[in-house]
Amino acid sequence: MKIAGLDIGTTGCKLTVFDEEGSLLGRSYRDYPVKRAVSGHEIDLSAMMDSVYAVIAEMAARFPDIAAIGVTSFGETFVMVDEAGDALHNAMLYTAPRGAEECRELTEKLGASQIARITGLAPHEMYSISKMMWLKRYCPDVYGAAKRIHLIGDYVVWHLTGRAQIDYSLATRTMAFDIRSLNWSDEIFEAAGIDISMMSKPVSTGTCAGNVAPAAVRRTGLPADCVIVSVAHDQVAAAVGAGAFDGTVAVDGAGTVECLTPVYDSMPDIDVMRKGFFSVVPYVVPGKYVAYAFSYTGGALIRWCMDTFGKNETYASMEQAYGHEGPTGLLVLPHFAGAATPYMDTGSRGAILGLTTASTAADIYRACMEGVAYEMLLNYEALSDSGIHFTRLNATGGGAGSGVWMQMKADILNLPITALKTADAGTVGSAMLTGIAVGLFSGLKDAAAHMVREAETFWPRADMHEKYMEIYARYKKVYEAVRPLM
Repeated sequence: MKIAGLDIGTTGCKLTVFDEEGSLLGRSYRDYPVKRAVSGHEIDLSAMMDSVYAVIAEMAARFPDIAAIGVTSFGETFVMVDEAGDALHNAMLYTAPRGAEECRELTEKLGASQIARITGLAPHEMYSISKMMWLKRYCPDVYGAAKRIHLIGDYVVWHLTGRAQIDYSLATRTMAFDIRSLNWSDEIFEAAGIDISMMSKPVSTGTCAGNVAPAAVRRTGLPADCVIVSVAHDQVAAAVGAGAFDGTVAVDGAGTVECLTPVYDSMPDIDVMRKGFFSVVPYVVPGKYVAYAFSYTGGALIRWCMDTFGKNETYASMEQAYGHEGPTGLLVLPHFAGAATPYMDTGSRGAILGLTTASTAADIYRACMEGVAYEMLLNYEALSDSGIHFTRLNATGGGAGSGVWMQMKADILNLPITALKTADAGTVGSAMLTGIAVGLFSGLKDAAAHMVREAETFWPRADMHEKYMEIYARYKKVYEAVRPLM
């Protein structure tokens, strides 16, 4: 028996296949274009589905006994479709500059605290419901022709199975899902003027949608009895793939975006979460929740630094060139693509402070690493009154492969960090939940025993923590000092 995880990202999709023991067998990837303009950021879903079918077909040809595929995707982006499931418009990304006025209107009707109480989210135009309102207002013909509204994950599941269902964690990204009743919010849909009956049925994370539909069998070559599973929003899948199942462990997602994902054993303080724009998301374990604290530029900032200052260097050589331990003394505000939590300020910009003629490319590289870690500490402190009590971090993503960065984060956060061998925790988490859904694994602990593999643990050093905290005291003042100038 083979199981697979299908991960739908904003610019590409991949299918990764595993055997019964959780060992990686193969991976296929295809990208698709994102249209970016002043008026909007969009994806052509026909091109996306072509890529989805292509990665599945490639792996099905190599592994004809794939028994189940779990689907995970990025959030917020939605599409209105006709009866046949064909998209009626290009799908807007969360970064599309539309829906701000509609979000204000919705907030005026219901109040920010009420929206947060229902959805676990501070009102923001990036979420789906505001953009649905915008589309209805400015493209009434599209809204009038729509039969269903899908987010990306349930759109793919519908095309593979003909079943319209969406897991709880992905549904939360609409800002129209009640995280207590675990259903769509009548109050929010009524206030928004959007027909709630067009939404997919909410189901538990990791719920089977059914066998592959005949049309999808023809497109992919999958066996007709292959099961498709609605897994989760990609960040929830990554938390599962990192082995974080209770409040003692949080996840450091060290990818393009830096994301700190704590687990809560009960509902966190919604007022605290709203102030920092932290999401509250139902987790795979009933009664538990996760939150997202993130910076738009994690690994992306390190990549920018290499492209700009280290054209003839490798990551390893840049790390070695710094030549000594401890902080650089430079201050890097990592808002090169705007500020995420706890500010949610898309107008904020990056800054590098403290440069002298003696500063080197290696100094700047190291300082960029520090800036990302300081921003995570800032988020950690903003979450401190919400009920977090984790005592360690499990790190995933490409950044987890840098021992220098992992040690720096351990020193700055004053927590042990375990780097996992699998960089792509989302795909692993998707496969874990898929294996559970079809009976290959008995539960989360069994799945983790097969698939979550640790590489190295980095322990905080008291002397280094003290040195970094001297710099961090200044870092906390940088945003307020720089923001009025930009």
